[in-house]
Amino acid sequence: MAEEFPHYIEFRHVYKTFDKPVLVDSNFYVDSGQTVAIIGRSGVGKSVSLAHIMGFLKPDKGRVIVAHEDITDFSEAELNRVRRKVTMVFQNGALFDSLTVAENILFSLELREDYNAKNRDDVVDGLLHLVGISDARDAYPADLATGYRRAVAIARALAAEPQCILYDEPTTMVDPIMSDHLTLLMLRLKKQLNLTSVVVTHDLDLLHRVADAVIFLNKGNIAYFGPPAGLYQSDNPDINEFLELDKVIRGAPGAHSPFRSGLGGLAKDI
Repeated sequence: MAEEFPHYIEFRHVYKTFDKPVLVDSNFYVDSGQTVAIIGRSGVGKSVSLAHIMGFLKPDKGRVIVAHEDITDFSEAELNRVRRKVTMVFQNGALFDSLTVAENILFSLELREDYNAKNRDDVVDGLLHLVGISDARDAYPADLATGYRRAVAIARALAAEPQCILYDEPTTMVDPIMSDHLTLLMLRLKKQLNLTSVVVTHDLDLLHRVADAVIFLNKGNIAYFGPPAGLYQSDNPDINEFLELDKVIRGAPGAHSPFRSGLGGLAKDI
């Protein structure tokens, strides 16, 4: 399979239409261990792309490759097998409100075939330590700020020992310090675990710190696919307008610098 599909994730001429075209002849790839960011205005198909990677949506035309397999025509059972390798951290966290943080992580842990009940507490504590929120172990999701819930969702995703994590707007609606914490966490996972990842984001600070490549979606098309630095050499007026708007936003009072130290020991581990 790897010879036929050398990229870990790949879109080959993918089309998707709802009321209007959302993806039009979409082509990109993500190699193993890479982090690729998808950016663009709201409604251009960023989250729709993630849904195709997870198999929640099927393309109208084209092929979707995930984990070196063509999943386009996979059954739900076949998709569930792939989802053991590729997991998603949703923007709302998708946590179980009736379970504590530890119980949320344990729920994912128990789905593993190699799950060992004897060391479950050690594994849960280790995951919470890894994402830097050990103090939230016995809290309920409703009691946590948005950034903490995202960190819990990442810990729960890691419990399944995936090869790849998809992040949907991981730093949206979190305070600057927690945003840096999540960014440093994503860097740590990339370097220590060699995780492949796709990040949908509006946060260009996050993009420049974690992404090896960036996809700019615009009006259903991929207007740019390449290294982040190349965005700034683009002559595409929509890309330039997007970048200029980001400068205005980041220049506003209270906008945070990409060089904050983050929370506690995370920065020391990068």
